[in-house]
Amino acid sequence: MARKTAVKDYIRTIVDFPHEGIMFRDVTTLFADPRGFRMAIDQMLHPYAGEQIDKVVGLEARGFILGGAIAHQLSVGFVPIRKKGKLPGTTISQEYKLEYGEAIMEIHDDAIQPGEKILVVDDLLATGGTAAAGIKLIERLGGEIVSCAFIIDLPELGGRKVLEDLGMDVTVLCEFEGA
Repeated sequence: MARKTAVKDYIRTIVDFPHEGIMFRDVTTLFADPRGFRMAIDQMLHPYAGEQIDKVVGLEARGFILGGAIAHQLSVGFVPIRKKGKLPGTTISQEYKLEYGEAIMEIHDDAIQPGEKILVVDDLLATGGTAAAGIKLIERLGGEIVSCAFIIDLPELGGRKVLEDLGMDVTVLCEFEGA
C-alpha cells in the first residue's frame, strides 16, 4: 500500500454512486484514519491562525464532523445548518437549487449574533448551492463570514466561482476532476 502523505491520499472514489456517471469522493475513509483526520483538521485551521473567529458553522452533514473538530480546536461555538425540519427551535430558511429540484436549509434564528465572525465549513464544494444558502442564512442573522473552508473542490462544477462572486474567501485542501 502506498504511503499516504496528503489529505487527498485518504479519500477514496466510488464509481457510479449515487447515480451512474458520478465519481463519489468519500471522506469517510479520511475521517476513519486518525492521522488523516488530524492532518485535514490541522490544514483546515492553518489559514485562520491569528484570525478572529467567533463561531464555526458546519453544513449538513459532514460539515458537522469537521466543524465540530475545528470549533473545538479554536475554542469557539459550533452552529449547524441543517435541512428543513431537522432543527427543534425557531428557524429561518433559505431555498436553493439542486441539480434536480430544490431544497431548503435552516438555522436557528438565535444561533448567530450580529457582527460575529463566522467560518463556514463543509467537506465538499461542488456547485456551491448548499454553501451559498448557508452564507445567505448567516448574513441574514448579521454574521460576518471570515472564510469558507472545504476539504474537496470539484472545479468543473463551478462552486468556488459562485462563492467568490458572493464576495467569499474560499480555501480547499484538494481538488478532484470530474463530477
